[in-house]
Order: sequence, then structure tokens, then C-alpha cells
Amino acid sequence: MAINLQKGQKISLSKEAGSSGLTKIVMGLGWDAKKKRGFLGFGRKEQEIDLDASCVLFDESKQPLDAVFFGQLRSRDGSILHTGDNRTGDGDGDDEQIIVDLSRVPANVKSIIFIVNSFTGQNFSEIENAFCRVVNGANNQELARYNLSCTGNHTGMIMAKVYLHNGEWKMHAIGDNANGKTFDQMIPQMIAAL
Repeated sequence: MAINLQKGQKISLSKEAGSSGLTKIVMGLGWDAKKKRGFLGFGRKEQEIDLDASCVLFDESKQPLDAVFFGQLRSRDGSILHTGDNRTGDGDGDDEQIIVDLSRVPANVKSIIFIVNSFTGQNFSEIENAFCRVVNGANNQELARYNLSCTGNHTGMIMAKVYLHNGEWKMHAIGDNANGKTFDQMIPQMIAAL
């Protein structure tokens, strides 16, 4: 059963995976746009909100090494793959996914920071049912889920950090509000969260 993470909580993904092992994880992101009242209060209209899931790979000295986002769907070393950009949040389940082959992550990568940002500029007060989750890529078992539906005037969030510590893959649910329409505008905030 998946762990519902709280802000600041750390877990061992390796332990949660158990005997099935952990070589690949999928970070899924889902959201819905809040419905707005139509003309004169009649009807409800759904606006389009383009949230983007991204991840940045950092070395031991907190320097960014690479990034995976809608404009670069694969890391240069091939260990991380973004499945594509969803520009509306329509549909059930994960709207965007980032797949990490943990066995191929280079040794100089000390942490992978996962973020979400509103490319269209709406803030999180206009978003509902937002979540990120980590799934074991070997058996599709959900290991952890983190609710991102925190309203506010921020346009992004530093969701989580995945890192290798003493031979175990771990996850830290950061949950820090941030601002930026693209991942690169949020790098100083990511470095501060490391």
C-alpha cells in the first residue's frame, strides 16, 4: 500500500518496493483546472492549465548536470525519459510521467529534483486535485503519493528529491512553493531545497 507523504517526510523507496526490487521508478503528475462560473453565473467553464513536470539532476556540489522537461524528453545519458507534455490536465490518472531507470543514473548524480510549474502562468489557486506519485516501474506498484493541492499565488512547486543513500533509493517530499513558468527559472529555489 502506498504511503501518503507529508511535506518534509523522507522514505526509503527501496524498502517500500520490498522483494520485487527497485530498478525503475515512474514519477506521475496529475491535476485538474478549477471550474469557473460562466456568463452571469450560469454554467461552468473549465479553463486550460498547462502544468509541466520536470526534473533536474544535480551533482554533489549542487550544480545542475542535466534536465528533463517538455523541451528535452530524454536525459543526455538516457537514464530518464519524459513521456510527453499534457497541456490541459484532462483525463484521469497521471497527466505527465517521468520514468527514471535507476540502474542507469550516472554515479556523479547525487540527487534528482522533481518540480511542477504552470507554463501558462496560472497560480495554484486555480488548480485542484494535483498530486505526484512514485510507482515501481517493475510491477506498477504505487510506492508513495504526495498531494500538491495547496492553494496560493505560487506558479510552481518543488515536489520531491530522489537520491541514493547507503545503497538505498530514497525520496524526500519537499513541497516548497516556488515561482517560475519553466524549470530553469526555479533552479535557485531547487538549489536552496537541496
